[in-house]
Amino acid sequence: MQIVHTTSDLRAALAPARRTAFVPTMGNLHEGHLALLRLARQHADVAVASVFVNRLQFLPHEDFDRYPRTLQADSAALEGAGCDIVFAPDEQELYPEPQRFKVQPPAELADILEGEFRPGFFTGVGTVVLKLLNCVQPQVAVFGKKDYQQLMVIRQMVRQFALPVEIVAGETQRARDGLALSSRNAYLSPAQREEAVQLSRQLRAIAAGLQAGERDFPQMEARGAESLRQRGWEVDYLAIRRSDDLQQPGTGDRRLVVLAAARLGTTRLIDNLEVALPG
Repeated sequence: MQIVHTTSDLRAALAPARRTAFVPTMGNLHEGHLALLRLARQHADVAVASVFVNRLQFLPHEDFDRYPRTLQADSAALEGAGCDIVFAPDEQELYPEPQRFKVQPPAELADILEGEFRPGFFTGVGTVVLKLLNCVQPQVAVFGKKDYQQLMVIRQMVRQFALPVEIVAGETQRARDGLALSSRNAYLSPAQREEAVQLSRQLRAIAAGLQAGERDFPQMEARGAESLRQRGWEVDYLAIRRSDDLQQPGTGDRRLVVLAAARLGTTRLIDNLEVALPG
């Protein structure tokens, strides 16, 4: 496995490749990232992962400075998962001058849910992903469903810019108790880690209600959010949306997704669960 730090070295390393699959990450990797890398390997003869903590997608009060930088451990894990090339640029390499040109996703997709509570987040995500795709120039790029809204933003960006890359979605990886794997889980105390599973349990409870025929979406959302608040969570949102565009569903919609973001102490966790109804 090669570790490269510049775009010129990356492209030189990729020159012999027939078909490349790419997994962008911010490092501090867990099994969820490695599952995406293994999925990427199924789609190409060369698998590339990037490790870059993107300042543009952090708000001023968020954890950019304390976000773990663990390149040595990440590289060892990626090599074990079958990665061929790790692209680990520094900020000067990826942003050699102030980034005045930025991706601006449509408000109806990017200013709701995550975008409402993290304004500008998807501009930062879209901008860095577009730059990384231009650096790697893969035929396939793999993103996880855990960041469901991000996946939709990236898919729409790729489609509207006519980028020659196929976006493949990887399923959310979970701990044995159901907690979605996340780099930020490491911030949780032992007691918080035990409590954290309640987020996925609320999603499953709402999904079960939908499957049983409940259709009062606002009431279901409010009930689930209140249940978390009573346990000490600070809930940003708990929402039932159409899975294809994240808009408010009607009672006749059959492909739904339940999404949530909430804080446990100082740690913000997100999760989602797709729900396919009969009919």
